[in-house]
Amino acid sequence: MKINWGTGIVIAIIGFISFILFFIIRMSMDDRANHDLVTPEYYKAELAYQQEIDAENNSIHNNAVVTMQKTADGLQLKFPDNIDYKSITGTVSLYRPSNKHLDFYFPISISDSNLLIPDKRLLEGRWDIKVTWKYNDEDYLFKENITY
Repeated sequence: MKINWGTGIVIAIIGFISFILFFIIRMSMDDRANHDLVTPEYYKAELAYQQEIDAENNSIHNNAVVTMQKTADGLQLKFPDNIDYKSITGTVSLYRPSNKHLDFYFPISISDSNLLIPDKRLLEGRWDIKVTWKYNDEDYLFKENITY
């Protein structure tokens, strides 16, 4: 049986479409491919993004920038010295892009101007740190991406 060029083109197109469908089905069924959004309510969080921008601007304009330093005990966050640390409320969230099961957050509870994130909670790799805090009814925000 002789295959002419028209039949060859049809066979090539069918083969290509079959390959693409196989690839799509295989990748969507694979457990290693994680298709989760960063947050479950992504669109709701997107609407609140202007508040984050305002909080970051408050940190800069009011000279209330949080600094971060790696120590032997873990990661130390230092709040500004010119504010009363007892009046600070907020949360610290640590997001691990590679594994959502390692994400954690906790409320800010400090006895001096420093907050320590223990070394045992942080595995090596990339972390996105977000400190959302309030002082004198003003919102402040510190965001940083680190490789620990």
